[in-house]
Amino acid sequence: MLGALSRLLQTPTGMVLAITLLWHGVLWWFQIPFNLVVSAILLLLDLVAVFLFVGRLEFFFSQFILPIQNPKDRREIYERVKYFDTGRRGPALFIKNGRVIEHEGERDKHGPGVIVLDTGSAAVLRTATEIRDTIGPGIKFIDADESIAGSVDLRMQWQFIGPLASDQPFLNPVPIASPKQYNEMQSRRQQTSGLTRDGFEVSPTISIKFGVKRPAENRPNESGVTSQYGFDPVSVRNAVTREVIQLGTSVNSQVRLEWNKLPAHLVVNLWREYVRKFKLTDLFTTEGISGLQTIEDMINKRVRQKDVMALDDSGMPSGEWTESLENKQLEGRGLEIIDVRIHNVLFDPSLEEKILNQWSAEWLNLARREESQLRVMETLAGNASREEAGNRFARYASQKFGGKPTMPQQNPFKTLQLLIQPLKEFILAESSFNGNIEGVLRKLDEVWKWLLDNNPDGAVRSNGGRG
Repeated sequence: MLGALSRLLQTPTGMVLAITLLWHGVLWWFQIPFNLVVSAILLLLDLVAVFLFVGRLEFFFSQFILPIQNPKDRREIYERVKYFDTGRRGPALFIKNGRVIEHEGERDKHGPGVIVLDTGSAAVLRTATEIRDTIGPGIKFIDADESIAGSVDLRMQWQFIGPLASDQPFLNPVPIASPKQYNEMQSRRQQTSGLTRDGFEVSPTISIKFGVKRPAENRPNESGVTSQYGFDPVSVRNAVTREVIQLGTSVNSQVRLEWNKLPAHLVVNLWREYVRKFKLTDLFTTEGISGLQTIEDMINKRVRQKDVMALDDSGMPSGEWTESLENKQLEGRGLEIIDVRIHNVLFDPSLEEKILNQWSAEWLNLARREESQLRVMETLAGNASREEAGNRFARYASQKFGGKPTMPQQNPFKTLQLLIQPLKEFILAESSFNGNIEGVLRKLDEVWKWLLDNNPDGAVRSNGGRG
């Protein structure tokens, strides 16, 4: 009874009746005379005015509740305002940056409702039996049987997975007192944990920039709103409605991946696939392209290109082009990955000392092999130089003996003079700037003088000397 009376007093008719009764009660209390017939006529006129004008006033003022822009929306907002305080109204929801904001129990209301989306949001509507519509930024009036199937954030997303920069998950014991912090750190470690080709565990931090695929050209949507983030109804619909199931470790354990979890799932699987192709030392080489750079480049290609060059088991290009299933999955889900970065690679600190010792041993062996090769090369070069010097000496020393064959010389002094003369001329021509050659020329002069003094024929004169 009291509830019905309270609901009546909240209506315009109830307010007119309450004010009339209150006014006549005041007149009666102060013994002010009034005419019941006149009062009844005035009450009747007030009720007629309420009946004629309240609906029109509601229709007029309801237009200012939301920024609507066409006659159809004016009628829709009027219907929802008219039934706002009754049990027949539907939910009034606000979606901001892909998140639904609502009062408690708002979605449980059944009836025509309204959804307001900011410029960074989009959603998909459904009924109990079908997917109904894809809505973008602006205002959307929904029917009584419609509800939100899912919503997305149209802005580009940055997601970071793996250990934090301050984490030290491989230290033993781990310098953390709280078991909760320890478990959280180990969970971050397992997010990107992978094994190298030589069996070492590494866990990097991976950052991913991704979002719902944008249209080639931004255009106004049904509400007349042009989102600066881009709104493609087909991509939004695929992101919400197309499911990707992640199989768990237990039997029949399945987890539905939300649209914003799929990129990280694909990237981590690619990281684990490629890190198995490299040894731990190959990941951090300083010469040329390191293994980490190769892995990062291949992951970006796999998520952004339809076809990529495959790598063999040692991380080298195999020459075979294969279809990228990851890119196909992303396109089918209406998503795109803009950039993937790998940094802060963590591994067991004790491995670093092993790697340094291994590197030192390999470096020493390599240095010894190179030293042996240098000695061999030096010996070969010396032998070749001595052979070339001998050949040149023979050519210059035999200049005076070239030409047509002659009879053997009977005078040995003359033969020696013909041998020494071209040598002196060659040394003077080729080594005039070398101060060390003076001693050699002095000895040749002494030999030449001795030949002149002891030659009985005196056929050769001192014109072969330096002066």
